[in-house]
Amino acid sequence: MNEIQKLKFYQKGTLTVGNRLVDEAQRNVQASLSRSNSLTCGHRACQGCGEALGARYAIDAAMRASGNNLIAVNATGCLEVFTTPYPETSWQMPWMHSLFGNAAAVATGVAAAMRVTNRAGTRVVAQGGDGGTTDIGFGCLSGMFERNDDVLYICYDNEGYMNTGVQRSSATPPAARTATTPVLGDEPGNVFGTGKFVPKIAVAHDIPYVATASVADLHDLEMKVTKAMGFRGARYIQINVPCPLGWGAASHDTIRLARLAIETGLFPIFEAENGRFTHVRKIRQRKSVAEYLKLQRRFAHLFKGGKEDPRVARIQAIADRHIADFGLLETPAGAA
Repeated sequence: MNEIQKLKFYQKGTLTVGNRLVDEAQRNVQASLSRSNSLTCGHRACQGCGEALGARYAIDAAMRASGNNLIAVNATGCLEVFTTPYPETSWQMPWMHSLFGNAAAVATGVAAAMRVTNRAGTRVVAQGGDGGTTDIGFGCLSGMFERNDDVLYICYDNEGYMNTGVQRSSATPPAARTATTPVLGDEPGNVFGTGKFVPKIAVAHDIPYVATASVADLHDLEMKVTKAMGFRGARYIQINVPCPLGWGAASHDTIRLARLAIETGLFPIFEAENGRFTHVRKIRQRKSVAEYLKLQRRFAHLFKGGKEDPRVARIQAIADRHIADFGLLETPAGAA
């Protein structure tokens, strides 16, 4: 045959991440041969690491949106440690290592340097885990928001200090076992009523763009990073990235856990612009939190002896509150 038949790819609208058979303009970043591979192979992340997956997609999307004119500032943490074992690096882009708590401040300085040297076209991304973001770096991050500095901050939320031995952070869920919240006492694991959800705090700063994302939907993650790069000023994206080691989960369950976190309502997916919520991802098939918790050994004590601890119902109540507050369920047809 002299005539070339055009192939069709019928799964374009699904959660798959390939799509190399669709038109190039419609491909996602990782399906494009022009992707930057800014975080390349050879790093030392654990098998099934959600953070490595999230960072690869997020930074490549930011690189494409900036025309490969991007500088990354990285807080101390898992992502920094497993990508830069001295004297090697897996980063194929301008990349800086900051202290545990000052990534936002260092990125602000880099952005200011680009501005005063007439290189405002060079964009800046800061990134860190939840420990370096919601705890140690929270003051610098809030200052970056308050000044509306031209930086996109990406938090890879694996719900603990995984690099230093799986200690509790302010993003660790209640009842979870960590090295600092052991399975001891009348209510083993992390206590209820503590912690904070930084995306809502970021929205309260009235910055140009805030979003949550997940490695369960990489198309959505890429879209939000690309959209964030279209704004000037302070922007914040928090990505749910399950940690097989710290969560005590099977390495092949990373995406499954991330999807369950969305479908239970424990990790709401939304966007906000200038202090106003603009979009919420609806839950397709609502799941119980027990289905999510049972896949993780950090919650094994809640199901000991085949009995369900009453605190499972308290965690379910948290998910229910998220569903109500964010309007995560579809309104039935004909309902008011």
